[in-house]
Amino acid sequence: MSRLLTGRGRGAAVFLAFAFAYFLSTLIRAITATLSPTLTAEFELHARDLGLLAGGYFLGFAFTQLPMGAWLDRHGPKRVILCFLSAAVAGCLLFSAATQFWVLMAARVLTGVGVSACLMAPLTGYRRWFDPPLQLRANSWMLMVGSLGLVGATLPVRLLIPITGWRPLFWLLAAGLLLAMLLIAWAAPAWRPAGGEASGAPSDGGYAAVWRDPFFRKLVPVGFFNYGGFVAMLTLWVVPWLTRVAGYAPPEAADALFQISIAMLITYWLWGVATPWLARRGVPTDRLIAWGLPFSMLALAVILVLGPAAGTLAWMVFLCGSTVVALAQPAVAMALPPALAGRALSAYNLVVFLGVFVVQWGVGLLVDLFGRAGFDAPGAFRGALGLFLGCCLLSYFYFLWAPPHNRRTRLRPA
Repeated sequence: MSRLLTGRGRGAAVFLAFAFAYFLSTLIRAITATLSPTLTAEFELHARDLGLLAGGYFLGFAFTQLPMGAWLDRHGPKRVILCFLSAAVAGCLLFSAATQFWVLMAARVLTGVGVSACLMAPLTGYRRWFDPPLQLRANSWMLMVGSLGLVGATLPVRLLIPITGWRPLFWLLAAGLLLAMLLIAWAAPAWRPAGGEASGAPSDGGYAAVWRDPFFRKLVPVGFFNYGGFVAMLTLWVVPWLTRVAGYAPPEAADALFQISIAMLITYWLWGVATPWLARRGVPTDRLIAWGLPFSMLALAVILVLGPAAGTLAWMVFLCGSTVVALAQPAVAMALPPALAGRALSAYNLVVFLGVFVVQWGVGLLVDLFGRAGFDAPGAFRGALGLFLGCCLLSYFYFLWAPPHNRRTRLRPA
């Protein structure tokens, strides 16, 4: 049951308008993985360049998160996302016209800035518009739509490249973003800032209450390494592993990423079905994360052991198992008062996307470093991802060690 959007049709219209924008943002995020062989050949990129290029998108995300959180709480999702998407349109057009690596990089950063509100804006709105179980379902289904964007960035993009070339794809993406802006302007409700005193939240627009929250601090390392690394693998390093380690041809790797994205779409749909049921039974978010993360880390360890034999299925198991960390986002928002929802979500998103940038670029640097040390491609990738797995283990141990101070994060109906 919604708190503000009493009509089911109105709630669905709002969800679908924001979901379309998020679909495009994830398509843009993941398209570099599919285009990586094309961009590497055309711009003569090294692994570190490819990691930096893909990470530039997430660097743009990170630049905006803290101010955006305050703007979302003050001005509301509609005004903020419309301003940001204007920058995304410009970034797509600039990327399509780039002839040098630094222009590609600048365009990716600008695009990352522009789409950085595509998830945080609706989640901020859902915090006030929907009851807690529906917030969890809406969050999972937004991520399901994001997986659909990842699907769109795989096989459809690979089929279009021989017909259109890669540059016109970004003209189409810019047009899609303009359409999303029109839909959000029509569908999203007006926003009235929540009173700080009435909600128990400070009204100064600062982040002190967010950073002090014990549950937030408990999830920071997991958000940086486990969540950020999961996104980094999905949006970049799966394809280079499949082509350079497992021996897939580029079309085969794109097909594999398509299959993985379909599996993740189903996984997020299942989370959307399961979370309201879990909410009614008081199952805490931290318990779900504690149960799920060992499974995903074990899957990554199996990938390292298998090496060249680790193909589509192995990566599918790892990535689908890692989706459990996505439950942390709505839990962080519900742990704090509604007037802090934008800041809580944006602060946690900053942690996640800084992690994405560091892992994406760091893995590229390590692959090149191990290669210069005399390792072959499988050995270089194993070494880089082995260090990444070690960081994930340490962050998980901290998560288990940190006491569960904040019990408001249990998945219970309001």
